[in-house]
Amino acid sequence: MKYSFIVPVFNRPDEVSELLESLCSQTVKDFEVIIVEDGSRKTCKGVCDKFASILDLHYYYKDNSGPGQSRNYGAERSRGEWLIILDSDVVLPADYLSSVECRVQDSNLKELVAWGGPDAAHESFTPVQKAISYSMTSFFTTGGIRGGKKKLDKFFPRSFNMGIRRDVYLQLGGFSKMRFGEDIDFSYRIVEAGHQPQLIPEAWVWHKRRTDFRKFFRQVYNSGIARINLEKRHPGTLKLVHLLPTVFTLGVFALILTGAFGRIMMVYGEPADFRLWYWVVIAALAPIFLYSLLIFADSARKNRSVHVGLLSIPAAFTQLVGYGLGFLESWWKRCVLKQDEFQAFEKTFYK
Repeated sequence: MKYSFIVPVFNRPDEVSELLESLCSQTVKDFEVIIVEDGSRKTCKGVCDKFASILDLHYYYKDNSGPGQSRNYGAERSRGEWLIILDSDVVLPADYLSSVECRVQDSNLKELVAWGGPDAAHESFTPVQKAISYSMTSFFTTGGIRGGKKKLDKFFPRSFNMGIRRDVYLQLGGFSKMRFGEDIDFSYRIVEAGHQPQLIPEAWVWHKRRTDFRKFFRQVYNSGIARINLEKRHPGTLKLVHLLPTVFTLGVFALILTGAFGRIMMVYGEPADFRLWYWVVIAALAPIFLYSLLIFADSARKNRSVHVGLLSIPAAFTQLVGYGLGFLESWWKRCVLKQDEFQAFEKTFYK
């Protein structure tokens, strides 16, 4: 057995059905699929049973422990030479595994130990999903650090689309017990062990991400929490670009408060100062308006949809502000109150 797909699942049977259907269409067939149900109330057992005669499929149910430990559970029961970690909300194009196979067999390139691939939005995705996908991959929100660019000096795969040689996975002990950011922690440990994960641009996936802004906020909030925890585990990994969402968040709040104060002074202040406070309001809200206009124009062009362009504005603000607030909470608890990682977030559960 050459490849083992390992997929942790939590209350998402419909997504698993689409993923398994896409795996049936792979042009390379030398693989098994391991589905690990992580304590779900709404299981995908029935879905897996439908594909059991088509795929080399193994279904396991376990108590909830989070995605990292569920991946380890699946890895322990896998047989593949290569382990491919996927999220349950991805769909693979038919040539995904053949793209990986070409890279694995290409002896002219640097030895492959671990890899990752980019993601994209499918035409069938809802406008909200497309807006969220844009926000998570746009230069104007993430700065282009989430992969998909060959020019990156270092590439750190994420768990929605990650592959690694089995012996290296076992050598590193798999994923840690971090609540959030366990995939980046794993990528850091791969590099610290002397390996360099590589980007395979052709091995991309369609990634649904979250289906509404509330769930998206929770996801990016947790990512903000993870960044401080990652710096504590891997000193020196916190870069300037990781601070930008927090700076953005504080800046937006400051501009809104300034604009609100200016509006109050327009109503209750001295009449002679009305024009001054009017321009204060304009100056405070102009950066927010211009940034929104930039996001709208870029997303509408890329998605060829005014609707998606408009939805990309709240998606971008949700992402940056959610991440920024999570970062600030984690900074306060870990750096000011000096709480340890698990004490600080013991009431936060895997979602």
